[in-house]
Amino acid sequence: MGSLGNAHVEADGCLLHRSLVEKPAIVDSAEGVNLYLSDGRTILDACGGAAVALIGHGNQEVNQAIIDQIQKVSYVHTQSYTTQSAEDLANFLLQGRPHGLEKAFFVGSGSEAVESALKLARQYYFERGQPDRLHIVSRRQCYHGNTVATMSISGNLSRKVPFANFCYPNTSQVSPAYSYRYMLPGETQTQFTRRLLQELEDEFLRVGPANVLAFVAEPVAGAVAGCVIPPPGYLAGVRALCDKYDILLILDEIMCGVGRTGSFFAFEQEGDVVPDIMTVAKGLGGGYSPISGVFVHRKVVNVLKQGSKAFNHGHTYQAHPISCAAALAVQKIVRRDNLIPRCAEMGKRLENILRAELKDCWSVGDIRGRGLFWAVEFVKDRDTKETFCPSLHFGIRVQQAAFERGLAIYPGVGTVDGYRGDHILLAPPFTITEDQLRLACRVLRISIETQEVLLS
Repeated sequence: MGSLGNAHVEADGCLLHRSLVEKPAIVDSAEGVNLYLSDGRTILDACGGAAVALIGHGNQEVNQAIIDQIQKVSYVHTQSYTTQSAEDLANFLLQGRPHGLEKAFFVGSGSEAVESALKLARQYYFERGQPDRLHIVSRRQCYHGNTVATMSISGNLSRKVPFANFCYPNTSQVSPAYSYRYMLPGETQTQFTRRLLQELEDEFLRVGPANVLAFVAEPVAGAVAGCVIPPPGYLAGVRALCDKYDILLILDEIMCGVGRTGSFFAFEQEGDVVPDIMTVAKGLGGGYSPISGVFVHRKVVNVLKQGSKAFNHGHTYQAHPISCAAALAVQKIVRRDNLIPRCAEMGKRLENILRAELKDCWSVGDIRGRGLFWAVEFVKDRDTKETFCPSLHFGIRVQQAAFERGLAIYPGVGTVDGYRGDHILLAPPFTITEDQLRLACRVLRISIETQEVLLS
């Protein structure tokens, strides 16, 4: 691995990047876990972009599936047509109707999927003759998308600042299931779970259960808080509360699903939990083509069947045949090569390596995750859990230091409350080797240590 060189785009190009000041590096090609920059440098992609590159880059089997689909049909409009690739993908993913999930709806991004799920929930109650159900409850420090409605229920506060008074109004948020930061001194995990569930029930009662559309949550919170696993019994308790008050449970597995946490559905590791509607994306197509999905429980499907007999929603590129063909090829490889059990096993090794490498880094407050989905949260003081000053951008500086040493990791800011706190994510392809994990963790340790030295 080499250091970051000058593989950057020209400052006066016409493409609008995320930053108008900092220009991204140009990636000429990618293969396996490596990105090859235009100046000849190599970057080990230890975050899969944004937990996307499930089977790694440049898989020729997937590439061929895309070519084969293009040669058949590249596009049709779903108002009148379907394609075999879309039908096959839905049947493959929901073979045997797992957990009662009966229908799949494919769109282009995670935000579109969550937006679609919210509209589906609204239509479900509208067709049941309950038009007053407009309110959506979610959690602080969770992320659900960048469209107006999905941003409104998200907890990424910095992204919402320019859009105050521009959001969907019928929302409220409860505490995140984030033990490291939100457990009280002396509180047990059981007591923490009970307190969180009481807070959620109190919020349902405050709004009025007959006004609540859905509770939306990530089974494992992703980018905003960093791989936060809920305390035991929490999601099962949430399911019971939603049943008690006839409120839909929407689980957002955009980042943590499709095997990323060691089971195809992240919620499968949480006991007696089944969503009414759920969303997936990122790993679904593995980055080979934009695609996301909404999986719908028969309970919701049956209401629509008995009413309008249609989902009053659609997109021009819905169930795009090339995207579906790419995703189907990716998911066939995942199943054939037993990559989800491999993800679970490699995740245990990653945890052990991370904890061993970072044990002497004084800025590392918490290491948490599941499967190949891990976060490192940084602190100024381990004992008090005091955060670094936000203006220091500690996590981003660690990410930049790692990039200079040939390693891509995913940074997060505002970890604690939307303003304070830093973390980084590791979410490598399921195909990564143990030697590559060791290299990534070693480079991460060196990158953290360089920033610690600067603050000493």
